[in-house]
Amino acid sequence: MALTGAMSAAISGLKTHMEALNVVGNNIANVNTYGYKAQRVTFKESIYNTLSAGSAGTQAVGGTNPRQIGYGCSIGTIDLDMTTGSLEPTGMPTDCTIKGDGFFLVGPKTLDVKDVNALKSLTLTRVGNFEFRDGYLTDGQGNVVYGFLTTTEDPKGTTTGTPGVLPDGADLNVSTALVPIRLPMKATGMDSTGAPMAGVTAGDAVYVGVDNTTGQNVDPGTVPAGGGAAVGPQVNGYIDYENLSIDANGKITCTNKDTGDPVVVGYIALGSVDNPNGVLHTDGPYYTAGDAAGGITISTPNSAVTGSLNNGKMYLNNGGQGGNNVVDPDSMLSGKSGVSLLTSFLEQSGTDLATEFSNMIIYQRGYQANTRIVTVTDTMLEELVNMKR
Repeated sequence: MALTGAMSAAISGLKTHMEALNVVGNNIANVNTYGYKAQRVTFKESIYNTLSAGSAGTQAVGGTNPRQIGYGCSIGTIDLDMTTGSLEPTGMPTDCTIKGDGFFLVGPKTLDVKDVNALKSLTLTRVGNFEFRDGYLTDGQGNVVYGFLTTTEDPKGTTTGTPGVLPDGADLNVSTALVPIRLPMKATGMDSTGAPMAGVTAGDAVYVGVDNTTGQNVDPGTVPAGGGAAVGPQVNGYIDYENLSIDANGKITCTNKDTGDPVVVGYIALGSVDNPNGVLHTDGPYYTAGDAAGGITISTPNSAVTGSLNNGKMYLNNGGQGGNNVVDPDSMLSGKSGVSLLTSFLEQSGTDLATEFSNMIIYQRGYQANTRIVTVTDTMLEELVNMKR
């Protein structure tokens, strides 16, 4: 029956408006969820039945236009609004929010970030509720935050990968390999053989090395595959710290309780993708950089220093070249405007209640109108059936 086309179109309209209302419901449900990015629905026309394809004009008559009847609508896109939301002060010194585009990078402790594919296996998030647990900087769900660590490596790369104590007056260097952020270890004053170690006192901060062969952290007391001293400092857990803070450049600092020395743990890394709206939303506040997101770039806040591949590993682009696998922190503190961290704040939900309630009314009326088509079509079918009595 020809009237069933109207029924089919109305049913597709009902389904589509119900799906759109589901999106609105999810947006409103997350009105107080930190870092939530609101979704937007667009509709598209469904398939058409072509009654006549149309024809070109001739010398005698004009042409005719196509005649088509549509079969309703469907969901065209469900887009993420990745613009930065309002900020809420929390008073927590380790809470961070990104001012501008970008994501924090989180993942397991043991992920070997050697190439772009491994890099894309890291999880992206905009929620920076960080704290140190078991020596590692983690977010609220326990995922480890990735970045670049302070190291005692020589700028020329001659002691690459060797853990140790930063000598008094020595220049601070930061490893260029992307690794999980962790606290320095606490020295016992002995070396790994149990003998007193020159220049090291109990409680000193022993910075982990970064092995340039694997691109992973090297614990004190081990011999890194990339070379270094055979006898390392003996350690007993992580340092006891106080006055922990994170600044606008992602620089993590604290005070060593045992020695009173200032400690720079490292720098938080940021990841940016070519198409932020193309990230795939997973569980909670997390995203993955799938094919639609495009390439991923690593940098630090307020920095012109970005990530690049060298020898199959992810490095900052002014490190990992010619044996030099560390950078001067001063080069990480300027150059890239518009992307920085604001500490003691978290990003509020991107849900705009006024917009969502307006959309709710529109979708409700659209749903109601489609039910009327179903009702009218049913009445007309009833009249058709009743023609023979």
